[in-house]
Amino acid sequence: MTAPTRPGEDGGRPAPSRRTVLRGAAAVTLAAAATTAAGAGSAHAAGTGPSPAVTDFPGAQWLPAAPANYRTAHRPRSHRIDTVVIHVTQEHFGDAVAVFGNPARQTSAHYLVRSADGHIGQCVREKDIARHTGSPRYDERSIGITHEGWVNADAWLTEELYASSAALTAAVCARHAIPLDRAHILGHHEVPGAVHTDPGANWDWEHYLELVQKAGTEK
Repeated sequence: MTAPTRPGEDGGRPAPSRRTVLRGAAAVTLAAAATTAAGAGSAHAAGTGPSPAVTDFPGAQWLPAAPANYRTAHRPRSHRIDTVVIHVTQEHFGDAVAVFGNPARQTSAHYLVRSADGHIGQCVREKDIARHTGSPRYDERSIGITHEGWVNADAWLTEELYASSAALTAAVCARHAIPLDRAHILGHHEVPGAVHTDPGANWDWEHYLELVQKAGTEK
């Protein structure tokens, strides 16, 4: 992993093939699980994080970010949440988990969605403020959801990833009374002052919003 590259940044290594992600899914799962166990254990011992069993989205795996990579808060009491920001990692799932767990990186997201099967990890509680947009003001008002993949390789944007992320976004929006529209569900590139282009031209916004709205009506 190139040192200056953070999840959601453009550039970095060439995008791997779809075959690579499918073949490596089991290895990534094991690596992420090992990272989770180590990170969760240290967070619990230090009293700096919630129990690994506590997530805001049912079925999400607790993959804690380092406390230095987010701000503790009491949202929505302390800050209103009115936006969801969509990212693409520019990293493998397991590598993104490691980046968020590294206090030197100063970056995180609330949720991380895996390409091959739509598996969801939660890295920061929704009440806390993840460092994900580059704008402290937008960080305070938003939930960040990042997706395994590369902006220039649409093979990573699987139907499993879209469907899982859409259900997650619908649940987040329902919990915080956020409208299910493009004015409130933004790409990272749409945050004022952003220097990033993710989720990129390959992200199918029309399809994604249809899935989000469908998931919202089924709740």
